[in-house]
Amino acid sequence: MATKSKAPLNGDAPKPAETAATAGKDATDRYLRAGVDAAQKSDELSVYSKGNVEAVVQAGSIYARGLEDLGKILMAISQSHLEASVAAAKAVLGCTSLRQMVDLQTGLARSNFDKLVADGNKLSEVSLKVANEALEPLQARVNAAVGKFIKPAAA
Repeated sequence: MATKSKAPLNGDAPKPAETAATAGKDATDRYLRAGVDAAQKSDELSVYSKGNVEAVVQAGSIYARGLEDLGKILMAISQSHLEASVAAAKAVLGCTSLRQMVDLQTGLARSNFDKLVADGNKLSEVSLKVANEALEPLQARVNAAVGKFIKPAAA
């Protein structure tokens, strides 16, 4: 059986060269659009990465200042303990009886323990404050990233 040709009889059939040119133009347009989209995403990524670096630098700066403050507090605590120890040694040397020295040592132990607890609380508060302040810029970047990913998913 002979198959009939499906080509129109009036000669309006697309020529192979025109079909190839159209297909090539479409492929080129898709390729260029993909390149432009990739460049835009690359620019967005570089802006986002720059923000991340700035957040890390800011967090590091806050952390360094916090460590400096903690160092000053530790020096003040050390100086205070040294002065208290000198005063305690002078007081012990001034004792005239064993009972007086035992009472003095008991009082010193109690005051040193209270001071240790107070100083420990102060250091804990300052450390927690520094940690929270240093994490704020990083948390902001995480929130921005989560918002960026959630927005396209919601759309």
